[in-house]
Amino acid sequence: MVLGLGIDIIEIDRIKKSIERYGDKFLDKVFTQGEINYCNKKFNKYQHYAARFAAKEAVYKALASGWKEGLRWKDIEIQNDPSGMPSVNTQGKLHSFLSDNTQLRVSISHAENYVTAVAIIFKNSTS
Repeated sequence: MVLGLGIDIIEIDRIKKSIERYGDKFLDKVFTQGEINYCNKKFNKYQHYAARFAAKEAVYKALASGWKEGLRWKDIEIQNDPSGMPSVNTQGKLHSFLSDNTQLRVSISHAENYVTAVAIIFKNSTS
């Protein structure tokens, strides 16, 4: 059963400008150290930062139909499995909120100037 669905699209240049203007203050507020390390190793780091930002926004929107009390940017960490597929690592109250039979998935896609992400929260069927 689907509990929430969220989507976001963002211009890569918007994230680039925020990073250039606010530097570590912006990065440390929005991204975990693992996300920062991952993005900084990439050729087009701004595209990867934008992808994580869009995924976090999509998760936030998926939660709008349910719980989002006290959610912080860093409670949502976007990681990649060895094949490159994105996954979500949750922290804090969000981690406690999601029960063992609830899953949170994201999908990310990007083009030259834009990144889009979709998040879905669903309960596993018990049958």
